[in-house]
Amino acid sequence: MGFADDEMDFVRSQPLVRMATLGDDGQPDVVPLAFEFDGAAFWVGGGETFLQTRKVRNIVAGRRRVALVFDDMPSFAPFVARGVRVYGTAEDPIERTGITGPGWYVRIVPTESWSWNMAGEPVGETWYPSRHRRH
Repeated sequence: MGFADDEMDFVRSQPLVRMATLGDDGQPDVVPLAFEFDGAAFWVGGGETFLQTRKVRNIVAGRRRVALVFDDMPSFAPFVARGVRVYGTAEDPIERTGITGPGWYVRIVPTESWSWNMAGEPVGETWYPSRHRRH
C-alpha cells in the first residue's frame, strides 16, 4: 500500500508513533515509540530489554495485527489537529541496526491507512456538523 506525499512528509516529521497491540486477555495496549520507515514497512525496536516488552510478547504470541497513530496538535487557538492512522501486520523481532542503534526490531507492514487534516487547517463548523456551541 502507498501513502500520499503529504502523508509521508507528515509521518517523517514526527519523532514518535503510538503503537497498539492486543494482549491475551483482549486488552489493547498502546505505547509511544521511536520509529523508522523504509518505504515499505515501519520499524520499531531497541536493545535487549525490547524483547521483554508487552508489545513484543503480544506480537510473538501471534497477535500480529497492530495499529499506529502519528499525530500532532500545532495549535490550540485556533484548534488544529492532524494525523495518520495505520493498520498493519507485525513480524517477529529480528536483530538489525535501526533508529536506536543495534538491537531487536519489529517490522510492521502497513495494510490500511487514514489521514486527517494534512493541510493543518483550523477546525470549523464544517468539520463537525453535529457540533453546536453552548452559550
